[in-house]
Amino acid sequence: MGMKKILLSIILILSCVACMPSNCPPECAGANLKGVDLRTYDLAGANLVGANLAGANLGGPLQQGVDLSEANLSQANLVGANLQGVDLSRANLEGADLREANLGGAILLNARFGESTRIDDKWRLVWELMNQGGHNRDLTGIDLSEANLWGVDLSGANLSHAKLSRTNLNQANLHATNLTRADLSWADLNKTNLEAANLNRVSLRWADMRQANLTQATLQYVDGRGAWLDQAKINGADWKGAFLTGAIMPDGSQHP
Repeated sequence: MGMKKILLSIILILSCVACMPSNCPPECAGANLKGVDLRTYDLAGANLVGANLAGANLGGPLQQGVDLSEANLSQANLVGANLQGVDLSRANLEGADLREANLGGAILLNARFGESTRIDDKWRLVWELMNQGGHNRDLTGIDLSEANLWGVDLSGANLSHAKLSRTNLNQANLHATNLTRADLSWADLNKTNLEAANLNRVSLRWADMRQANLTQATLQYVDGRGAWLDQAKINGADWKGAFLTGAIMPDGSQHP
């Protein structure tokens, strides 16, 4: 164990209020780390659910796998932090500084934002969509690549030319959504409702569309090379000119 890991262990053991020293870290839910400078410590896999991190300094390379759900991060410094895939659900981020932070795949459901929360426009929009929905919104050309939008309501929205590569839209509602010429390569569209959606000339290369609802969807000239369509509903879908080389089709066969 490196010296920084040992020091972090000592800090967390002394401050932990809801766990035993034998498993802290990484199990340190409820720890009181108010105002602590953790920029250089190894937080990989740490359980900080409900921890008090108000005013703490977490800027820089915060490691993936940290659970910060329900944590108090008010006034915390998260500038440039790597928050990829981090669970921030129900966390208090009022007054926190998340500028230039990487929030790809981060869970922002029910996270508390305020006007004083400093965050790049892209991720504030992700938070808005995740918590308020995007029904009928005009999001033409927007960059939502790598965002976690699991289950979001984007029905009737205009997402034409949008950048949605590697975006998590698992179980999202995209009924009658305009996705013309959007980039959905490598996107997670598992069980997504795309009924009557316009997917003309969309890039769906290697997209996961297993069990997606494509009933009456328009997919003319779509690039679906390598896409997974296992058990997808495709009744009435228009595939005119679609390029599906290597795609796994609804019946489980691979397109030549």
